This record gives sequence, C-alpha cells and structure tokens, in this order.
Amino acid sequence: MLALIVLSYAMIVLDISIVLTALPRLQADLGFTDAGLSWVSSIYTLFFGGFLLLGGKLGDLFGRRRMYMTGLGIFAVASLAIGLAQSAGFIVAARAVQGLGAAILAPSTLALLQVTFDAGEERNKAVAWYSAAAGVSASFGMVLGGLLADLVSWRAGFFLNIPVSLGLMIVALRFLQETETFKGKVDLGGAVLSTLGLGGLVFASVHAAETGWGNWGSIGVLAAGAVLLAAFLLVEARVREPLLPLRLLAHAERSGAYGARVLFLGANVAFYFFVAQYMQEVLGLSAAMTGLAFLPATFVNFLAAMNVTRMIARIGRGPVLVLSLVTCGGGLAWLSLLGTDSNLWTQIMLPMIFVGFGQGAAMAPLTSAGIAEVEPRDVGAASGTVNVAHQMGSSLGLALLVALATLTSAAGSSAAAVAERTSHALMGGAVLVLLALVISKLFILRRLN
Repeated sequence: MLALIVLSYAMIVLDISIVLTALPRLQADLGFTDAGLSWVSSIYTLFFGGFLLLGGKLGDLFGRRRMYMTGLGIFAVASLAIGLAQSAGFIVAARAVQGLGAAILAPSTLALLQVTFDAGEERNKAVAWYSAAAGVSASFGMVLGGLLADLVSWRAGFFLNIPVSLGLMIVALRFLQETETFKGKVDLGGAVLSTLGLGGLVFASVHAAETGWGNWGSIGVLAAGAVLLAAFLLVEARVREPLLPLRLLAHAERSGAYGARVLFLGANVAFYFFVAQYMQEVLGLSAAMTGLAFLPATFVNFLAAMNVTRMIARIGRGPVLVLSLVTCGGGLAWLSLLGTDSNLWTQIMLPMIFVGFGQGAAMAPLTSAGIAEVEPRDVGAASGTVNVAHQMGSSLGLALLVALATLTSAAGSSAAAVAERTSHALMGGAVLVLLALVISKLFILRRLN
C-alpha cells in the first residue's frame, strides 16, 4: 500500500519537472513559439491546481479506490497521447487532461494514506515517504528529463508513465480495498467557483511570470480569481454539503500548515527555476549536466526525509520543523550571493545541500500538520486542501519571485543580468521561508506545545 501511494504521487510530481529540461527538444520537434512553449508546463499546473478540491470531494462521495483508479486511468491515457503528439496544440490539450487526472489522483493518494495508516508512528513514517516523493521527484525529474531528451527523446519521459500506471493499476485491483463513502452530492456552485478561482490565480501567476505584473492582463485575472475565491468561501459557509468544510480552516494547526506550505513551496520552486537557469546561462552547463548538479541536494533531501521520523522521535516535531526551515532559508540566503564567477562546487552545490536538507525534513511535519485531527468525512477535503496549498505555493510564489527578480539594474540576457536576477529571487525565497517560520511558530508550534 505504501509503495502504491508513494509511486503514484511521485509520478504526478515528476511530470511537473521532467518536461522542463526537455523543452528545447520539444520546441524543435513540434515547432512551438516561445510563448506557446510555456503552456506545456503551465496548462498542467492550471488544471492540476484548479480541480484539486473537486477531486478530493469526489473521493469522499464515491470512494478513494474508485477515484484513484479513475485519476490514474486519465493520467495514463493523457501521457500516451502526449507521447504520440504530432502538433503543438494537441500536446497542450493533452497536458490539460493529464493535469485533470493528477487533480483526481493526488488527493486520493493522501486520503488513502490517512485511512490505511493509524495516527502515530506508523502514519508519521508513511507521511515521511510521501513527503520524500514530493521533494525528490521534483529535482530528479529535472535530471531524468535532461538525460532522456539528450539520449532518447523528449517523448520517452511520457511513455514511461504507461508501464508504471499499468503496474499500479494491477496492484491496486489486487490489494486496494474500497474506502468508506459518505452520502451527499457534489457542491456544483462551490466546484465552479473554486475551479475558476484557483485557475484564475494560477493563470495570472503564469502570465505574470512571462510578462511581469505591470499589465492589466495579469492584475485583472488575479483580482478576478481572488473575488471568485471570496465568493466560494461565502458559498461554502452557507451550503449544507460544502466542497471545502470551513471547519478545516478553523483548526489553528491545519490552517497554519496550509499557509506555511504555500510560502515554503514558493521559495523552493523558485530555487529550482532560477538555479537551473543560472547554471545553464551563466556557467554554460548543458541541460543534462544541470540536472546532474542537483543530485547532491536530491540525495540529502531523500536522507532527511527518510530519517525525519527518527529526528521527530528524538527532539520533537516542532524543533524538527524549525531546524528544517532555518536550514533551508539559510541555504537560499547563501545562494543569493551568487555572481558571474561563482564556483559550482563551493558556492552553489554546497549551499544547495542545506536547501535539500530543509526540503526533506520540512515536508513531513507540514503534511502531518495539514491533516491533523481530521474527521473521517473530511479526509478527502483535507487532502485536496494540502495539495491546493502545494500548487498555489508553486505557482504564486514563483510568479512573485520572478517579478522581484526583474527589479535589477542589469537588463537583457547577459551573464551579469541573469546572476543579478537569480540573487534577488533567492533572497526573496529566503524571506518567504522566514515568513513560513513565523506562521509555524504562531499556529503550528503553539499547538504542539
């Protein structure tokens, strides 16, 4: 069961990053414009983030096993379509369907973890593996995407999902029992408002990352998304069977975990985005070598995630969360000192190891806090909310730090300009992690004490 849950979630996260280092090959093969190419990644995030709450609620109503199989099936078929794509428009459409499958599958995996493993040490270990899948897959996807694109084809990464998905389906059919279902109906009003609202925030973030915040397109869609989400919360407070029970947010530890996760993910997605760009455009590394340069941080990330339950048993969940956030923030602040002549080994890979440790050790406590003391009827909704926080942090945080990166004295694509933008963004990331620490202290650690 643990292998089933972890591999499923790892595959979802892997497909977010595996395409990044393969984009130049994909563009040359299918004739994408520069603007159109960005939507290969963005449309996946847009549909993934927009349908997460609905995906979590469907698991509560119809059973997590059924929705797990549905999401996995959609994801696999879309992966096959992407691998066979012969046009730019077709691959973007298929990536949207793949994001929808991921939005159904992701909350099902975390919900299955909650109902399978009892609260306490057993669940803590399972959450550690689950969190490791999120952190390690993100960086390993960049390595794998670059290697496959250089040695085989950009299509290979998507074809790889087919045998993995089929294997997971066979295991699920044999070992996975259907979970308890809860009578009710889909909150259609809430589903529409949350999907459009979350989608609007993601779209505005993606658009701002491309064109900056100095235009009405980004600001207008962002404002519309915020208004729709405000309307969504009003609707949820009035309906009998809400898509997002507001009692989830009334719990201090859970709400603090959602906020801290948004900030933490924003900082760390920007870390991958800007450091990868820096290594290629300033240091002149290839896509494959850039991916390989992340391996030490990935290895430390995995070690930290696998030993986080031991650390928690020894010093407590609160101190582990503080240590991980301080270490990650310190690593990002160190990386913000990068210049045009920084040494790869001592000034990049060494602080990356600190970031990797912080990522590996922080995700498990944040995930545990996000599902703490959840009632059985709210398991799917809580799982969806954790994943929403994850996706919102990834998109909104990146857009914020991209905008911050543009506030530099150097312009253009010179090595000096890229180095200065990277420095600004990573210092901003360190500030986001500091804010996550403050929120954790106010809401999560107070509960633990």
